[in-house]
Amino acid sequence: MTNAQSLHEPARDVPVIHTCDVCVVGGSCTGLFAAVRAARLGARVAIIEQQNCFGGVATSSMVNVWHSLWDTAGQQQIIAGLTSEVIERLHKRGAVNAFAKTNPSIGFTFNSEELKLVLDELAREARLKIFFHTMFVAPHVTAGRLAAIIIENKSGRGAIQATMFVDATGDGDLAARLGVPTYRSQSGQPATTCARFSGWETLGDLDYGQALRQYGPESAFAAGFAWDCAVPGSNIHMLAATRVHQLDSTDADSLTAAEIEGRRQVRAIMDILKKAAPASRLSLQALPARIGLRESRHIRSQHQLTGAAVLQGQRFADAIANGSYRVDIHHQDKPGLTFRYLDGREEYHRPGFPGKNSRWRPVTATNPTFYQIPFRSLVPGTHPNLVVAGRMIDADSVAHAAIRVMVNMNQTGEAAGVGAWLALAANTPIPQLDAVRVRQTLAQGGSIIL
Repeated sequence: MTNAQSLHEPARDVPVIHTCDVCVVGGSCTGLFAAVRAARLGARVAIIEQQNCFGGVATSSMVNVWHSLWDTAGQQQIIAGLTSEVIERLHKRGAVNAFAKTNPSIGFTFNSEELKLVLDELAREARLKIFFHTMFVAPHVTAGRLAAIIIENKSGRGAIQATMFVDATGDGDLAARLGVPTYRSQSGQPATTCARFSGWETLGDLDYGQALRQYGPESAFAAGFAWDCAVPGSNIHMLAATRVHQLDSTDADSLTAAEIEGRRQVRAIMDILKKAAPASRLSLQALPARIGLRESRHIRSQHQLTGAAVLQGQRFADAIANGSYRVDIHHQDKPGLTFRYLDGREEYHRPGFPGKNSRWRPVTATNPTFYQIPFRSLVPGTHPNLVVAGRMIDADSVAHAAIRVMVNMNQTGEAAGVGAWLALAANTPIPQLDAVRVRQTLAQGGSIIL
């Protein structure tokens, strides 16, 4: 008789399908940038991704905005590296629009489909071994050391052996299944399902925010913070207006329900806009392959970045990334969101109500114009050959609300790739790397190190 609560899976041998120096798990821009930086330094790199393309939130989730590469004063460029390189490649294709250096909301808008092609190009040039449509299943530990990962795809189950590993899964799946300590923010940030529309211009001067507030209740849609932008080189518009609360993206049932709820909200938005502008020719053109996630697990690392350190512009001797995007808290427990700025201002925006302006600290004679992310926040310290990159790095809820945006996370990917290569080349555990070498090597590869 079979136990209804469990099945016995017989032990089996898993073929080693690939061996490399560095294996990156997760193919967002963060993960790909880690892989490319390691490969450019001479490592043999494999990268696995469960979707059919690189880019993560920027492509599969259709969030086609990157923020400013400059400090808040617009006086000093603080971000370069592969982010700048990709922007230049998109520019040559007429697939990116730039905004003012000091715009707190948008630095660049891009065509996500063109970005997919640019990222493919980067990967090919770096001679990465690419595994698309591939799921990370489990870590394989030998003599206390992470020696391989088990993957599954259309070809079946296999193992990828590597010397160094980068967890760029977003949810920290590799680290968590290794038993690395993790934690979650008490509040977390809700997810958003974006959508692309044609015929946006036929809405005329419609205040879509007001329409969503007015007609939302009858469509079971709670109006939240909504924004839109054109897709460069097209007549398509992207709208981000949904909010899916209390999502645990590390739980299959919760993630499934969230995908369905996000799409339901998009349909409700469509119906509301057509009701408010019946003469419009609005048409839904695309839904994301994956809901846009803001936060889930965080990996406990050698250092937790705090909101105080971010808002005060604290400098770190092992800084590997710089950022100027404001603290941006999407609330779970109330409508709207809160912005906190490095100059001490605070704004609360609630749909349908005037913004509330206050201060999180008194006025000061001078203000920081950027903040930094230390390498230690990427290094769990529990495994000599593991480094993490992306939104699961060690940061409290306020710090995360600022650093989580893509131009910041891209830099953590580059740092992880460089760190993995340096540890490989020197046969040194990642937790014992000399931060000076990490920073020097990043700078030599085009990153801005301050």
